[in-house]
Amino acid sequence: MFTGIVTAVGRIEKVTPLGAEPETGVRLSVAAGGLDLADVELGDSIAIQGACMTVIEKSAGSFDVDVSRESLNKTVGLGVGGAEVNLEKALRAHDRLGGHLVSGHVDGLGTVSKFELVGESHELRIVAPKDIGKYLAYKGSVTVNGVSLTVNSVTDRAEGCEFSINLIPHTVEVTTLKALASGKQVNLEIDLIARYAERMMTAS
Repeated sequence: MFTGIVTAVGRIEKVTPLGAEPETGVRLSVAAGGLDLADVELGDSIAIQGACMTVIEKSAGSFDVDVSRESLNKTVGLGVGGAEVNLEKALRAHDRLGGHLVSGHVDGLGTVSKFELVGESHELRIVAPKDIGKYLAYKGSVTVNGVSLTVNSVTDRAEGCEFSINLIPHTVEVTTLKALASGKQVNLEIDLIARYAERMMTAS
């Protein structure tokens, strides 16, 4: 479990295929940036661009994870050597919950429709698939590339659900969101509360 408060931006240093078959995954070697790995043990979880991964090797400043082909197919930004990635260690029971409860399970991909400076902040607009859009609500929470954010508006369209977010300068500065542009895809995770609410409303 995570909070969506990114604590470091790392870099994928190496992508190693785990086999020759198309359905095999990859091993990622990730430079941890400013992420303190002193208390990270093998088997611990770290969110990379919003996707929960298990640490299988580590050194003082880097760690390795294995990523399945399924995870690569359902996310963006995990299989690209040299790419910067948002990092967050798993939540501990006594930590502050600065964002919202995030599972690290990406629900789908959204497409950036606008990313522009407005005053001192940035306006970010994303078009989500309809099956994700139904979980988005005004002033609700959503995770974009591992970052916990607040939804400012929701508009249902034929091509999906467009929602807007206001990004303060600090968030842009300390995450990979600074590299977004119109047309780019992002990893989305809906709020856990919305997921359970729908289940309770639709279960027979």
